[in-house]
Amino acid sequence: MFKNQYTNTMKFDGVILDIDGTIWNTTEIVADAWNKAIECSHYNIKITADILKNEFGKTMEKIADDLFPFIKGSERSLLLKKCCAEEQHALRLNTKKIEYTGVFETIKKIAETHRIFIVSNCQKGYIELVMDKVGITPFISDYECFGNTGKGKSFNIVDIIRRNGIADPVYVGDTQGDSDACKEAGVPFIWASYGFGKPVSYYAAVKSFCEIENLI
Repeated sequence: MFKNQYTNTMKFDGVILDIDGTIWNTTEIVADAWNKAIECSHYNIKITADILKNEFGKTMEKIADDLFPFIKGSERSLLLKKCCAEEQHALRLNTKKIEYTGVFETIKKIAETHRIFIVSNCQKGYIELVMDKVGITPFISDYECFGNTGKGKSFNIVDIIRRNGIADPVYVGDTQGDSDACKEAGVPFIWASYGFGKPVSYYAAVKSFCEIENLI
């Protein structure tokens, strides 16, 4: 566990970022991709962007529990695998700007003075895709996700901190799940209020990604 007594004048040496609802918004693209995979699998399920906004931030297993409760075992796992494959294909082909305003510029600026990391509950390969599409790969020191470890966000936050020797970390995310994970890990949580969630507790809030620079 790390320090959990915060002040409004804290300075940090490591910034850990969430993805969905923090770096970018893929919900429209992902909904279309998942619906394509679901239709090809002959299930009568309809996914919308609003549904995904309530699910993003959870582990992939939890999302499958919520969206496909009547599909069990290997059939559910196969459907989820098809949805994720279709999603990554659609995102790689996407040419629209789906990252939030100022993400690339702000990350590049922050990287001049701080190490930057990504921790997400996403599937394996998703973080690499995000970094490539947004152009931030050179600025990210390390990353981890549920797809790699099979562990939740609090575990992966602590793992990133320990293996990189971060003394004063801060996490930026948008959901109650992010807030809960930070509390468990003992890490200050900055709420990206422009994202998908409305957490009840946080160290500070930002209305745009660009504002993160002023808090670190």
